[in-house]
Amino acid sequence: MAFDTHKARVAVLMGGHSAEREISLMSGNGVLQALLSKGIQAEAWDPAHTPLLALHDQGITHAFIALHGRHGEDGTVQGALELMGIPYTGSGVMASAIAMDKHMTKRIWLAEGLSTPPSVWLTPAQQTPQALNAIPQQLGLPLIVKPPHEGSSIGVSKVSHGDQLPAAIALAQKSDPYLLCEAFIQGEEVTCPVLGDADQAFALPVVKIAAPDGAYDYQNKYFTDAVTYHCPSGLPKDEEQAIQALSVAAYRALGCRGWGRADLMIRASDRQPFLLEMNTSPGMTSHSLVPMSAKAAGIDYADLCVRLLKDARLDTYREASHA
Repeated sequence: MAFDTHKARVAVLMGGHSAEREISLMSGNGVLQALLSKGIQAEAWDPAHTPLLALHDQGITHAFIALHGRHGEDGTVQGALELMGIPYTGSGVMASAIAMDKHMTKRIWLAEGLSTPPSVWLTPAQQTPQALNAIPQQLGLPLIVKPPHEGSSIGVSKVSHGDQLPAAIALAQKSDPYLLCEAFIQGEEVTCPVLGDADQAFALPVVKIAAPDGAYDYQNKYFTDAVTYHCPSGLPKDEEQAIQALSVAAYRALGCRGWGRADLMIRASDRQPFLLEMNTSPGMTSHSLVPMSAKAAGIDYADLCVRLLKDARLDTYREASHA
């Protein structure tokens, strides 16, 4: 269904049930106010309080997904919207599900020849004392321990000494029965948003992130001003272009559409960029990086929201039953 500013009735999906609920509410409210400021008939919709199925019954024509994490960014909500015939922002079911699974994401990137840190992935049955104790020998130290199905750095730890490993594993296991450990890339952290679909996808300016002691964690991401962001990044032009090209390739490899944001590390020793993850429903808070990058490209927050909404669609085109 083509987007008609005068006829559309938009639900901004926010909140939900994930560990990132608080951030989602911040993102969603920002998007909601932006759409209202542009004269678009939009309303807040929290799936934790109002069933998604009611979207169809109440005449919603489009959904702006500002949900983060599980049951919002992982293909589940996208699938429900597909069944109801309600076009939505961002990636479709498959790309959303794959990108939310960091292990599957890495497998695709490696198959495509895209650089991502060496890693060890363990199912619950594989997490034997012997296997866990072998991780530092396999990846070296420092290393990163993370739950492979969470975002916003929830449950992520840096392990510099072997005796820190049990606590890091226990923290990750609180969020996910599966375990992903990655070799630590010493260098600069950057992020690169991507807009558009397939061959038309393009990268926005790179944002360089400088966190205190490298601690770009949940608290520093959203609730402090301790992190410094550089956009323009200040990187050499060839490095910026290489990161943008890698981000677009990573986005296309996963089948993403609409928008996304690649997170990367630049290894200090040789300036090689490494992909960490792809966010298919990035944050839209006052601290968020996609709006910051878009602003540097001359796209203000409200215009960005409208642009994303106009790209809303279904995986398989058909006329919605209420159109």
